[in-house]
Amino acid sequence: MPADFDLVGIGAMVVDRLHRAARIVGRDEKGPLQPIDGGASMRTFIGGVVLNQLGWASALGARTGIFGKGADDENGRILRAAMDRAGIVHQLVLDGSASAVAAIFVEPGGERAIYFDPAATAETTAAHVRENHAAFIARGARLSTEVHQLPLEAVHEALKIARASGLATTVDLDQAPSEAVPALGDAKTLDAVLRMADLLKPSKRGARELLGASAGTDALSLAKRLRQRFGNQAVVVTDGEAGCAIASDAFEGAVAAPRVRAIDATGAGDAFLGALHAGLHQGLSLRDAARLGNAAGAACVERMGAFPADLAWARRRTLELYDGAPFAPRATPPDPTAAAMQGALGIMVEELAALRDRADTNAYLAALALIRDAEASGGRVHVTGVGKPEHLARYAASLLSSTGTPSAFLHATETVHGSAGQIVAGDVVIAISNSGRTQELLIAVAALRALGAKIIGVTGDAESALAKESDVVLEARVSREGGGLGLAPRASIAAELLVLATLSAGLEVARGFTREDYHARHPGGALGQISKPKR
Repeated sequence: MPADFDLVGIGAMVVDRLHRAARIVGRDEKGPLQPIDGGASMRTFIGGVVLNQLGWASALGARTGIFGKGADDENGRILRAAMDRAGIVHQLVLDGSASAVAAIFVEPGGERAIYFDPAATAETTAAHVRENHAAFIARGARLSTEVHQLPLEAVHEALKIARASGLATTVDLDQAPSEAVPALGDAKTLDAVLRMADLLKPSKRGARELLGASAGTDALSLAKRLRQRFGNQAVVVTDGEAGCAIASDAFEGAVAAPRVRAIDATGAGDAFLGALHAGLHQGLSLRDAARLGNAAGAACVERMGAFPADLAWARRRTLELYDGAPFAPRATPPDPTAAAMQGALGIMVEELAALRDRADTNAYLAALALIRDAEASGGRVHVTGVGKPEHLARYAASLLSSTGTPSAFLHATETVHGSAGQIVAGDVVIAISNSGRTQELLIAVAALRALGAKIIGVTGDAESALAKESDVVLEARVSREGGGLGLAPRASIAAELLVLATLSAGLEVARGFTREDYHARHPGGALGQISKPKR
């Protein structure tokens, strides 16, 4: 059966906080930070060894997937949105303590120092991989993993599953062995991991440490000796701006990299390996796949950040720098418009799921009781808002009315020009504002309270002025709106809508609203036919 993915991976998925420094300082030294592109000295990028690989492979036409342990926090949502934009399918269990983050300091010439907190990645166990991801691994043609942040037992388990499922395997030795042991596991497991790689890609530093100082500095010699030691089908030693060296039956030799002006060296090796995988899976020889990898690594260092945020640019620039056999990526990168829409949808779904998980049932019950008490005393319900919430208020009034709670829309800005006359003491007003600081609404709320109305505030800020003026607060907070700018109310409006719909569902049940009651209020259309009592 054909594989669903050319490449699946498990390993680091990181939010990089990148700083531009005049130089990398030593112990007890201080140094100034510099602006990035004329702006602040820090910018946020997507990163992580395996995620970077998959991003560059996806940009060059590979079908990719990532799996492992993540976290349901803000950084995790940023990472998953980037995966969606790049077309990387993800199977992540979001029970980790936090998403991985890194602080990266980059010199003007591109050299850098990296400090990272692996968080959820470091919490991944062999049992987690086996119990949650074995079937996902089996859907790939090749597995790529790392020696960097992922515990060695989890790496070993993923490799065993891949081997049993017939996948080719790649291990990126991105950390010196002396740092990997004992931080990630023991020396025996590290040795087993390196031997299970069909393709082993160490940096020159890692290769020299494995072989000892007497091994020298020649990248090709290192590749040959590592292959002899671990029995891999191929060993590719990356050698910075010089390119790489390959030891395999198909090709043995050095492959030079194109010369470019380096801005940020972060992720160059990841870009190299992602492009090499894409080339291999689309028919290039190992030598030409390495040329493609060198081209991607060179393109990567020309811009800040390791992950290809602009897939079309990454693809175009890599092909401009590539000097091997003809290569036409099998698939085009995801259409940026489609990717943006998919990303926005993903953000909204995640925000609404988070809203559901933290919903305060007692607040809804208090709002319900406020409305029922008002009705019992002859009071009525009104719904108001300004801007986008005004449209939502009209819908909510209609929804409540059709489900047994007669409600009227109240025009907020007209309230102080006479519309407050529709309010009598004891009425309930549902006031909607994401910020809770909309001045027109706050002025209206003050006038309504003066007339004796009770206020139910629906807001994204439980500490806002609206919340403080409300008798009951229904929280509808979101951290992201979705969309290219992330400014227009999208997720917040959806959250407010669900809050109001939830309240209407509670009122419907509390008053014993029946199918017959609904039909009496909605006899027309398809819903009228569906709700029509059976005789």
